[in-house]
Amino acid sequence: MSYRVADQAFKDLFGPLEAGELTATNPCVLCKGSKNLCGKERCSLMVKYYAHQRTRPLIDSLELSGSSPPGVFVGRYGYPKVDVGPLVPPDLGDTGFMDTPEEWVGRPIEDIVEFRFRLVRGKFKVSVKDFQNAGRMMDLTRDLALSINSVDVEANFSKRPSGKIVLDDEIQPFGPSAALKDFEISNPKYDHKVEKAYYDTDLSAVEAVTSLYKQGVLISKLQKAFSVGAFGIERNRRLVPTRWSITAVDDTLGKDLLKTTKTFPQISEWRVYDWDQLDNRWSVLLMPTSWRYELIEAWYPNTAWNPLGRQIEVISSHEFYDGRREYAEIGGCYYAARLAVNELLMRERRTAGAVIFREAHPGYIMPVGVWNVRENVRRALMQRPSNYNSLNEAMLHIGRRMDIPVRRWLSASEVLKDYLRQRRIDDYS
Repeated sequence: MSYRVADQAFKDLFGPLEAGELTATNPCVLCKGSKNLCGKERCSLMVKYYAHQRTRPLIDSLELSGSSPPGVFVGRYGYPKVDVGPLVPPDLGDTGFMDTPEEWVGRPIEDIVEFRFRLVRGKFKVSVKDFQNAGRMMDLTRDLALSINSVDVEANFSKRPSGKIVLDDEIQPFGPSAALKDFEISNPKYDHKVEKAYYDTDLSAVEAVTSLYKQGVLISKLQKAFSVGAFGIERNRRLVPTRWSITAVDDTLGKDLLKTTKTFPQISEWRVYDWDQLDNRWSVLLMPTSWRYELIEAWYPNTAWNPLGRQIEVISSHEFYDGRREYAEIGGCYYAARLAVNELLMRERRTAGAVIFREAHPGYIMPVGVWNVRENVRRALMQRPSNYNSLNEAMLHIGRRMDIPVRRWLSASEVLKDYLRQRRIDDYS
């Protein structure tokens, strides 16, 4: 049979080929990590693949020995009966940095994914309300959460650890997981301040978190202890999923600082603080006004939360002097950045309005958690600010620094539009 006759027979049977039918349209299929067709500077799939390949042989077993940073994880699926357990890497020694986001500013994304992928999540089911009677493994998990030093762990799993690395804008990345049969830990060393709050069953969770923060306990430590129900009136103690505990602690601390910073005198100038990290461009505008706050994020195409978009997506959340009741549309990063701003105002014993501008460019190839916002806004506010006499001058500075035109930032900002529309006492002086 000639080619032409065979071709006609094929068409008679299946119909003519449609245009593009044999052509791959997904850039990842065409690229395979080598041509940057998506526009990202690096391939996020290959970053995860290489981290997986390096770690997989070390954790492909029913047993795992390593030093927990210390770290724990409380899941949210199946609430109120959730997965709980330790984070264990196949490494011995001081692994504290693996679960201390305060130390990650300046590290490339590849490093963060690499060491977070090594943290295997051992897990077992526990009721969030009845966790205090859940038995020995729950007690050991709580001991890990309260420890200040890396703790050696020997874990026995029902199955080999599996699953992909968890990447999310709310929580830091996590590696594979496996159901635990049992595990042992070496002697943990408690932080005495945290230990005291744990044994004080008449102290509310809010009082425990705010008091320990003022005593210098790291936010990441507070979030871990909060998640395993270590704080609060005894009858009210609950396990709190890790994702929720991060935002709960940021929100609690931010509100507590606000009670005081609102009472301070206003700053006398317009300030702009600038900072760049992980291809995120930050500008923090402080206004000589009473408290008002807004976080505006611009996500470029081919970034973590705009992977297939063809235009820049802008989202914002805000509050005025009396705060807000609804959860911020923009997510947990809103509360993390608000805390960072109020830490500065508390140090200076001043109040101000604040608008944070964030441009996420294509080099931000994957989300790494809310810590990225909190710690980078903190770092921005450590820089020397540019001072101005007016909003116009400050916005010209931001316009020179950011790629997005000032008019688009203004269109997205409820706080700035409100400021421009409202006639103030100064207008009549």
